[in-house]
Amino acid sequence: MQTFPTTESTFLLPGGAGDIEVLTTPHDETHTDLKKATAIICHPHPLFGGTMHNKVVTTLARVFRDIGLRSMRFNFRGVGKSAGTHDEGRGEVDDLLILIQWIKKLFPDEDIWLAGFSFGAYVATKAAMQVSPKQLVTIAPQVSRFKEDDLTRVTCPWLLVQGEQDEVVSAEEVFAWIETLPHKPDVIRMPTASHFFHGQLLELRRLLEERLQ
Repeated sequence: MQTFPTTESTFLLPGGAGDIEVLTTPHDETHTDLKKATAIICHPHPLFGGTMHNKVVTTLARVFRDIGLRSMRFNFRGVGKSAGTHDEGRGEVDDLLILIQWIKKLFPDEDIWLAGFSFGAYVATKAAMQVSPKQLVTIAPQVSRFKEDDLTRVTCPWLLVQGEQDEVVSAEEVFAWIETLPHKPDVIRMPTASHFFHGQLLELRRLLEERLQ
């Protein structure tokens, strides 16, 4: 594939362990303020059912389309039609970097945004340490995974969303972790939201669009 599809499309691209299954969503051409940028979205943990069709990931894709970006989602290794096996974030970051390079070849003068939910937020943040995207968006990040990582390398604008009723990722741990960061993200706290934002997806979408416009 040498072009970005003009309609929402699923296809395979070569990755570090074989094919990567991707889902692309083009610009909304009726949008009055199209941005010269592509957002790449990372899904939650594959060993616990995470895929690129996750509802929070889909919500992010809709947000990006609504604010004038094109987007790409992809299945991590061993999920859907993506080759390989789960690699605890190492291979997943490598595949994300490969996809960033694919986008950069298509649009060399445009920006990259990175986003992720839960485990995917960890993967997106790790990649942001290397590529410095225009914007980083992390939702319910698994902050316990950041051990020896040099988070001073995350210097881009950063938006973090955390539900305060999260039953998977400790909200208190996330907020305490934020206080240790040299470059603190802009934070949206959702007092009644659980990890998967059940019954809160429309509110999540509204808040993201409001903050990212």
